[in-house]
Amino acid sequence: METISHPQSPTWSRPRLRDKLRSLSLPRPELAALLVLALVLDLWALGQNGWANEYYSAAVRSMAGSWHDFLFGSFDAKGLMTVDKPPAALWVQALSVKAFGFSSWAILVPQALMGAASIGLLYDLVRRRWGRPAGGLAGLCLALTPITVAISRHNNPDALLVLCCVGALWAFVRALEHGSTRWLVAAGVLVGLGFETKMGVALMVVPGMALAWLWVAPRGRIVALRQLLLAGAALVAVALAWPLMVELTPASSRPWISGTSDNSVFSLILEYNGLGRLDGQTGGPGSFGGGGPFGGETGPLRLLNEALGGQAGWLLGTALVGGLGIALLSRLRRQDPRTGWIIAVGGSLAVVAVAFSFASGIFHPYYVSLLAPFAAALVGATFAQARAADRPGRALGVLAIGAGAVTEIAVIGSSAGELGWLVAPIVLAAAGAALVLASDRLAPRWGAVALAGAIGVLLIGPAIWSVDTLGHPTSGTFPAGGPESASMMGGPGGGGSGGPGGGFPSGSGGRGVPSGGAFPGPGALPGGERAQPPGLGAEAGSTPGISGEGGASAGASPMVEGLFEAQGGAEGGASGRGGAHAGPGAVAGGTFGGQDLSSALAYTEAHGGGTLAVESQSEAAGAIIESGAEVAGIGGFSGKESSVSAAWLEERIAAGEIRWILNSGSSAFGGAPNAGLGAAAGASGGDTRTGSESALTKVTERCEAVSNSSLESSAGTLYDCAPST
Repeated sequence: METISHPQSPTWSRPRLRDKLRSLSLPRPELAALLVLALVLDLWALGQNGWANEYYSAAVRSMAGSWHDFLFGSFDAKGLMTVDKPPAALWVQALSVKAFGFSSWAILVPQALMGAASIGLLYDLVRRRWGRPAGGLAGLCLALTPITVAISRHNNPDALLVLCCVGALWAFVRALEHGSTRWLVAAGVLVGLGFETKMGVALMVVPGMALAWLWVAPRGRIVALRQLLLAGAALVAVALAWPLMVELTPASSRPWISGTSDNSVFSLILEYNGLGRLDGQTGGPGSFGGGGPFGGETGPLRLLNEALGGQAGWLLGTALVGGLGIALLSRLRRQDPRTGWIIAVGGSLAVVAVAFSFASGIFHPYYVSLLAPFAAALVGATFAQARAADRPGRALGVLAIGAGAVTEIAVIGSSAGELGWLVAPIVLAAAGAALVLASDRLAPRWGAVALAGAIGVLLIGPAIWSVDTLGHPTSGTFPAGGPESASMMGGPGGGGSGGPGGGFPSGSGGRGVPSGGAFPGPGALPGGERAQPPGLGAEAGSTPGISGEGGASAGASPMVEGLFEAQGGAEGGASGRGGAHAGPGAVAGGTFGGQDLSSALAYTEAHGGGTLAVESQSEAAGAIIESGAEVAGIGGFSGKESSVSAAWLEERIAAGEIRWILNSGSSAFGGAPNAGLGAAAGASGGDTRTGSESALTKVTERCEAVSNSSLESSAGTLYDCAPST
């Protein structure tokens, strides 16, 4: 009898499974440590930040409630006006809210994860060319940059912008290794996503990458040009996907584009969020003379001033000298593997540094978060180059450490006077490293140790400021790293135009305003105490002090409010940084003139409901966050940025999308309690924008003013614009 044998079926035997597990590569310990450090810094006591930037948190709530609002990035639930940025970052937050419910943690945790992801990508970007120690140092420098910690704990779009730009460089470095078209196109796609996050600023990484690719041309210059065209096409396709969708949608079927006077998304791209940021624009720093109170005076040393230095300037000298030294040592030879890397990364740093140093439009200190990853990458590369035993590398190490010591001492002098005790250790560490690296006898054995020790001392200052960031809420419009006294309005001591000690007074109470509630307002607690944000996952409005930025800054004085309105609300912001919410729609009187809308909303609800239009989106933010109220700001962020037409407003009223208009008397309609400083700014050639004042005035002439004792006098005049029957 013939026996038929069958092949034995493969089995998952224990030895084979063990072999497979052994073959898996474990995460590199330095990368794992970096990610843990980043997550600790980004998530520790995150709940204290409350809603962070209420302007964006309100938009997220509206977007999470409607796919139409989600798609267009609408600020209000009725889809009347967008925010003043493209919606990519808000899409991430809105999806998180849809999945986990509307809470501050659902909004902020994705930001923290983006911060950690940027550090991981930067590590690999540097490791691929310079080795694991250099990658670890670069990641550590980025993790300990104060502004990196701040934006990773905040809901402004910058965390996603940084991730997209770092990701683009990471993909580009991979493309350089083998001349890969696929990875180069991926880099273009990531830049396009950065454009969908914050528009033109994302393009600052393109010149360095394009120049590096054409210079190195891994597969020849003709092929390189063809590859660049493909990558550019991918960039343009992704970057213009949302703008084209918006522009091709009939104006009657989409929100008005915030920040524009013609309802065109391309005006937003080219003007408000484009060249105006660099060349100067109405509402920009030039409104106040000498560079304004936010970013300080323009010039080659701006990045080290009292406003910007403490945020990302600590190791800037090491990065700049190191990058130039590597370029010289490589002599930019096409065959040298360092060449393409240094042109791309160093070029990105150079473009961003020059643009930020001389930008005369609206500029805020947290913008330098985009500078941080490129500087950190160059510090890591410099360490790898300098730890080599050859004399040119050691000489570069001496110069780079010396430059780092100089810039850090300058930062301490301008921004971090409390760290004056660090100056002596910095000088000693830099001098010791220089002596060791200059010695042919000591350098081979102790050069790397001396270099690492000097960089370690240079990292003490930013590390302290990064940890200090966790000790207070990072909320409001302008996130900043460091101690609470690190003002977002020009560094400790206040105004950038006034120099140290000028401008706004510093103090422990609030960002750039005196402690102890020197500017008390409706949201200030007795004694200037800070109102606390809601607990983990708490619903909006469940606890007084919803935004967590109360105390000293709650209810800023008319002078301070006028200054902020004149500055122009570049990124949106809180409509009242904290203080107790009195009821549905209540907003503490904060920096941007937000007010209590509860009485007006109660009246509109009792008389048929409908959307209440107010002058600024800042006024509407608190009410939207707390109860999802049907409130829309039709003058843009502060009431000055968007100029809707009377015809558009009348169409919205006729369509039943707006019934009520509230004249709060805060910025438009002729008459503003905040007009003092704003008028002064306008008189000196500053911010003379009036937002939608003309359209509102014209339309309300046809509406009926409500006279009711239940309306608080401070709420302003309420108009019923329901069509007469």
